[in-house]
Amino acid sequence: MNISDQVTRITRRVKGVYYGWWLVALSGFIMTLATVPLYHAMSVWSVALESQFGWNRTQLGFALTFTRIEGGLMGPVEGYLTDRLGTRRMVLIGMLILGVGFLIFSCVNSLWMFYLAFVVMALGQGLGSWLPLMTGINNWFVRRRAFAIGWANVGSRLGALLLVPAIAWAIDPNQDRIGWQLTALILAIAVFIFAIPVSRAIRNRPQDYGELPDGARPDRIGLPNSRGEPPNRTNDSALDRPGVASEASADLSASQAIRTPAFWLISFGHGFTSMVILAIMSQLGLLLKDQGFEVQTTAWVVSVYTAVAMVFQLVGGYIGDRAPKNLVIFGFSSVQATSVVLLTYASTLPMIYLFAVLFGIGFGGRNPLTIAIRGEYFGRASFGKILGLSTVPMNVLLLLASPFAGLMYDLQGTYTTAFLALAALNFLGGALFLMAKKPRANLPVATQTKSNLSDSR
Repeated sequence: MNISDQVTRITRRVKGVYYGWWLVALSGFIMTLATVPLYHAMSVWSVALESQFGWNRTQLGFALTFTRIEGGLMGPVEGYLTDRLGTRRMVLIGMLILGVGFLIFSCVNSLWMFYLAFVVMALGQGLGSWLPLMTGINNWFVRRRAFAIGWANVGSRLGALLLVPAIAWAIDPNQDRIGWQLTALILAIAVFIFAIPVSRAIRNRPQDYGELPDGARPDRIGLPNSRGEPPNRTNDSALDRPGVASEASADLSASQAIRTPAFWLISFGHGFTSMVILAIMSQLGLLLKDQGFEVQTTAWVVSVYTAVAMVFQLVGGYIGDRAPKNLVIFGFSSVQATSVVLLTYASTLPMIYLFAVLFGIGFGGRNPLTIAIRGEYFGRASFGKILGLSTVPMNVLLLLASPFAGLMYDLQGTYTTAFLALAALNFLGGALFLMAKKPRANLPVATQTKSNLSDSR
């Protein structure tokens, strides 16, 4: 086979890939740009900022708190706009705002300006990253939703695996390298460069292209396709396939969803299990600094739990597509809480790395399922609004986590009380997920499926 034939064969294979998987890859890349420098690298930014400005732990912790205030206020708006404008437009808008936030961050010379930079970056991240991307993936997948979300997060974790050590190397206050301000400027430029091309590559919903989730074709399950062609009646049995039409029976409106116990149990469960993550992201580097470790060591610890989480994103997604998601989330959340207890009493580097492994297992395994369970319980029709509304109680809890850890340190000179309390809340959050039961659907399957298709035209 000559080179021309090989290129043709590869091109055909690429064209034959279901678009949902391209969206998964794009989501991983976008979340790397939007969330890794803002959240995962906070541990190393904190060390550099404390070294230059002398701000205390509570003041540094408030930066992530302000991002959660933004999330709590804007979550419902972000969900509404995502359902109205689509993932593509939201990513473009969010990325441009994120770039402005990094520009402000690169010019920070006071505490209020530091807070302003993080609020603007959080606004861009919220509008253009996690919520709209998870909504997009939820639109394109049903049967393999958790697995697809897991792969998207693998892309983000791979980005963190590379980007956090690079940022730590660049901004190490004990070395004369790039510096944190120039590094922030480089990130701003990168976000502006990629904003337009990555957003243009996004497709909002499969129905807009004559498809159904997971690559199913409407004419093969007894429904007209996007060109109005009659259905293939020989394949009506496909309506009974898991993840094609059966998922439609779970479609709830936002007002219906918030009246179910599951909505509140999931929202508060997600908040309690995420509080410790935010505290770790802001305080881990400072904790290790107190024990005499360099900022680069913090980056390697972050890389270890990121690498483990990257693998367990897929493990969690695979198990969650085959077992009750609330039970699986409870198991991974318990592992995550146990790791934090271990970190609280860790005094040697091997113990810290053991924490990183366990934390990566728990954090990675539960991560895709906290999104997928909402899609399974509430459906796709109003997913963006429901996810946005559920971030309000979640962010009320998250805004307390980082300053609480910093305040306890400033008062007691140790993180022991803070991390043990957050670990206990982590266990509570897992128990709330365990209590969440799937709401009953109201409309017949076929009726809802046809309605969803007609709405896309």
